[in-house]
Amino acid sequence: MTIKPTDQLTVRRWMKRKVVSVAETATIRDAAALFVEHRIGLLPMVDEEERPIGVLGLHDLLTLELPDFVKFVGDVDFVHDFGAVETTRPSGAALSKKARTLMKDAITVPDDCGLLRAYALMMQHDVHDILVVSKTGKLIGIASRVDVGIAILKAWEKVE
Repeated sequence: MTIKPTDQLTVRRWMKRKVVSVAETATIRDAAALFVEHRIGLLPMVDEEERPIGVLGLHDLLTLELPDFVKFVGDVDFVHDFGAVETTRPSGAALSKKARTLMKDAITVPDDCGLLRAYALMMQHDVHDILVVSKTGKLIGIASRVDVGIAILKAWEKVE
C-alpha cells in the first residue's frame, strides 16, 4: 500500500496559482512582452486545452541578444565591455518567429506530488521551477525550488 503525502506536503499547497502562460502560436515578440509586463522568469507554453507543451525561460530570449563569441568563450570575466554590441537588438524578422522555436521541454508534476519528489525532479532536470498540472493535464500552477524548499523546512518546525 502506498501512503500519499498529506496535502500539507504536496506541491498543491505551496505552488503559485496565478500562472502567466503563452499560446503555442505566439511569436518571440509576444513572449517578450509577457516577460516584461509580468516581470517573470519562466513562461509556460500551452496548447488550446491549456496543457503545457514546453517552457520559455527569460534566458532563452536573452540569448538572442548575446554576441556569438559568448558561446565559445569559457570565461567572459576578461571582457570588460561588450562595446557596440550592447546596443544591438534582434531583427524584426527574428522577433516575428514563433516562440516555439526557443521552447524547452516542460517538466511537470501532478498537483498531489510530494515535495521531496518535486525537488528531486527539479534537481535531476536542472530546473528552478516545475509546472504543476491537474489530473487532466491542465496547467494549474508553478512551484519553484524556493517554494518547495521553504515548505520542507517549515515542516522542521514540528521536530522536537
